[in-house]
Amino acid sequence: MPAGIEFRQVSKRYGDAKSPLVVKGIDLVVEKGTLTTILGPSGCGKTTTLRMIAGLDAATSGQILIDGQDVTTLGPAERNVSMVFQSYALFPHMKVLDNVCYGLSVSGVSKDEAARRARAAMESVGLSGYEDRLPSELSGGQQQRVAVARSLVLEPSVMLFDEPLSNLDARLRRSMREEIRALQQRLGLTVAYVTHDQSEALAVSDQIVVMNAGLIAQAGTPRQLYEHPGSEFVAGFMGEAMLFDAIAEADGTVRLGPLRLPARRPVRPGAVKVAVRPEAWTVCDAAADALPGSLLKGAYLGSLQELTVGTAIGEIFVVSPDVQRDWRVGEALHLRLSGSGVSVVEAG
Repeated sequence: MPAGIEFRQVSKRYGDAKSPLVVKGIDLVVEKGTLTTILGPSGCGKTTTLRMIAGLDAATSGQILIDGQDVTTLGPAERNVSMVFQSYALFPHMKVLDNVCYGLSVSGVSKDEAARRARAAMESVGLSGYEDRLPSELSGGQQQRVAVARSLVLEPSVMLFDEPLSNLDARLRRSMREEIRALQQRLGLTVAYVTHDQSEALAVSDQIVVMNAGLIAQAGTPRQLYEHPGSEFVAGFMGEAMLFDAIAEADGTVRLGPLRLPARRPVRPGAVKVAVRPEAWTVCDAAADALPGSLLKGAYLGSLQELTVGTAIGEIFVVSPDVQRDWRVGEALHLRLSGSGVSVVEAG
């Protein structure tokens, strides 16, 4: 079976041949019926990549395939691709049903058939009974569902989401990302999803593609990228990992200040970086394998406590589930590393 989306050495620049490349010869595969999130900092090329899939921006070089068909030179209307925008892009003067029908109507589908398909799409996103509402009468989450239904009704080969949840509050973002993921899995949709939110990417994705400066820094499953980042950039970008200078020894251990760690994958002896996530540290009693320190800052967040601890290897940010203990600034404490949440990457 051909991939849902495939990029072969695709590049993009805006302007003349002297302009810098925004996307620099990337290869990308989104398997059919899966959801791939393109993640990265502002200006990394992720939205440009999505727009090239949609045909809104033409690739400067390379090939783009959808379901095995070369669509590199085809316009948006010829690609069977539908896009959900950050702004929802609903027509404010049209009722919900008319908004959802719009794409079918301009494609020449009969009014009755368009209405039937629109109602089915609205039912799939939980909007039955909202046909006669105006967008201004809906909440942000409901407007997002209308935008999704409008895309679904076209029965596209590929659905694209461009920062779809950034206008919603935190609780609604969580419920909407769950709904989008459930819908994608239930209907077997091929989805490319752009976000800058790492937790959102981890929650919805079969594959995450991390981009940096127009290149793909790493691609893999959420677990692979979180637990086994391949570079200093990916380790620092996925989650809240802190990076420490360390030395890889010839015997396969890594020296991080006074601590000795096993390298979970082969690393050349010499200078390396150790990426440690806040939840990897455990506050413990004094011991030979523990790092002594003193509490610089603390914050109680209900289900956890955030601690900043001064140590010989620098300040360490720790997330502790022990909410019963009342730590005080200046208090001496010791930290131990658990096996998970620690990655060794080559420096540079």
